[in-house]
Order: sequence, then structure tokens, then C-alpha cells
Amino acid sequence: MGKPTKSQHLREKMRTAAKQPKQAKLDNIPKLPNKAPAKPVGDGQKKQITITEIAAVTREDELALRIGFKLFPSRATFSKITSDLYFDGKKMGSTRLAIIQGPLATDGSEVTSVLDMKGISSGAHIIRVEMYELWSSGEKLTSASKEVTIEYVPLKREDRLIEVPIIKSIAGTGLAIVSDHEKSIYREIEKEMRRDSFSRRDNW
Repeated sequence: MGKPTKSQHLREKMRTAAKQPKQAKLDNIPKLPNKAPAKPVGDGQKKQITITEIAAVTREDELALRIGFKLFPSRATFSKITSDLYFDGKKMGSTRLAIIQGPLATDGSEVTSVLDMKGISSGAHIIRVEMYELWSSGEKLTSASKEVTIEYVPLKREDRLIEVPIIKSIAGTGLAIVSDHEKSIYREIEKEMRRDSFSRRDNW
């Protein structure tokens, strides 16, 4: 039998290689770096409003309320919030607060309301504050509430008693108070945005 040619030698090597098991040995498989499980988007970043303080100071026929609150994870994630004020379970008024952004802004803010207490009976009264974001659909989101009990003693007796005081003034620290006129403008803008959204959806 003659000496195998070079081509026969190569074919023999190919047949031998083909007979080798294709599966790699377990100890030869390269180890992949361990990856930490992916965290769900927004984990630990749920928006929250925390009312930190309700301080009441009586002065003559007025009651000054200082309401402190914090926004989480950052005030930059909020644009507007609504603050409702209740006196003995009855709503006194609702205030829209525009959150001012900026490099010097902090996540804590204050709202001060001055109540006209003329005609309010003496004794213990419950003041409750509710804050929330309000969607265009009217749904309340990210809400928080806190209440305090105050002891009110009028300086003089009034002939005519009332159940709910009148809000005389409202001021904010790091906030812009949205007036009724501005509220109507915001509503028109929100309606226009919804109309544009529905129009684009119909064209898809």
C-alpha cells in the first residue's frame, strides 16, 4: 500500500475531528460575570408628599396657620399640587400651588394661611390639611393629610356665630399661589393638550 498523499492525510484529520464530541466539557465553559437582577423602573422612587407641620398662632380675631411639607423624591418631579383646608370637617377652601424650580430650591416648602375667626365659637376645633396632585381627569394622586386640634378663645363675644372661618390671605415659601384666573388658564391649556392628544391618536 502506497504512502498516503497529502490530500488523503488532510481528509483523515477532518474525519478524526468530526468524530470528536461537539459538546464542551463543563470545566472548560467560561464563566460569565454575575449580573445583579435588574431593578424595576422607579423602584423606591414613588412620589410622595409629606406634611411635616401644622402650626397655629392666634392673634386677636385671626388664626395664622403655617403648613410645612416635603416633596419626594424631589420637588423637580412636581409641577402643581393642590392644598385643601378643612375646619371641623367642613371645607374652607382649596389652593393651587405651582412648584417653583431652580438650583437653590429645596424639597421642603411652607404655606401660610390667615383665617378670619370673627364669629367662631370658643373651644376645641379640628383643622385638617390635605395635599395632592390632581390629574386632568380629576383623579387625586400622591395625596397626604394631617390634622391638629386647636383651642380657640375669642377676645370678645360675637352676636352672630359662624361654623367655618374665612381665609383672608395665603402666602407660600418657594411656591407660587395660582389665582382663580390662572386656574382657568391652566384648565384651558389642559383641555387643548387633551384635544391634541386625541387628534394625534385618531391619526395613528
